[in-house]
Amino acid sequence: MDLEKLEFNKVLDILNEYTHTYIGKELVTSLIPSNDKNIVKRMLAETTEANILILRKGNAPISQIENISITLKKLESNGILSTKELLDIAHILKISRELKEYFNSSLGKNDENFPYLEIYFNQLYANKAVEDKILSSIIDENTIDDNASQNLKTIRRNIRKIELEIRNKLNSILQSKYIQEKVVTIKNDRYVVPVKQEYRSSVNGLVHDISATGATVFIEPMSVFELNNQISNLKSDEIIEIEKILQNLSSLCYSYTNELALTSSTIGLLDFIFAKAKYRNINKWC
Repeated sequence: MDLEKLEFNKVLDILNEYTHTYIGKELVTSLIPSNDKNIVKRMLAETTEANILILRKGNAPISQIENISITLKKLESNGILSTKELLDIAHILKISRELKEYFNSSLGKNDENFPYLEIYFNQLYANKAVEDKILSSIIDENTIDDNASQNLKTIRRNIRKIELEIRNKLNSILQSKYIQEKVVTIKNDRYVVPVKQEYRSSVNGLVHDISATGATVFIEPMSVFELNNQISNLKSDEIIEIEKILQNLSSLCYSYTNELALTSSTIGLLDFIFAKAKYRNINKWC
């Protein structure tokens, strides 16, 4: 069979546009015609079933997912996942749950209409409790929510309280003639004020930096030295607490590595099948 004359690669390129996941795209790329009647029959049946579901409920709720193979290895060794890795898992759990809801809501009295796809949808693992816990604890890849733990909430509340106290103390200094700019800045994780070089000896404190021109000296006034120390200690506590939160969230997934691996691959397979159904619909194939 001369696939080039059949412009098979062009068909695959078009089909690839209907996929969302990296797994779905890989399945499209590796697709080749088959002479095995059973394989052909199964694949046609899968596409037909997906087409019926699309007509009943619209497109399946599939979106891009990350490759979590390395993440799963970390879970298998009871490692601590990063915020991004945890969000990736939560996203897969969310898609899985929504796919199961999509399929179950499509079923009528004759559930036997989807004997092939039912197997795949049943392979999907959903865990709303884990999904919600991760998503309520992590705002984005760089931010843990204050409410992820009571201890974190307390630590951050105390940090904000002391920061306000520092700013109030420094505001009085900012009104003096010694200041280059009326702005509180941070150097070496310490709150400082920008003092004119000629007045550096007039402000009692520690020098943390000097501007490139040498005209400005960044000084930490002694009046806020101890408060800066308190913030430094609290931020160390914050780091430790965040590590505990990530450990706890990661531990929620330790028992489900096999389910997550199967779910990820199944989402990709369903993506591939529904892409073929969408391609079929658009081209009005029987």
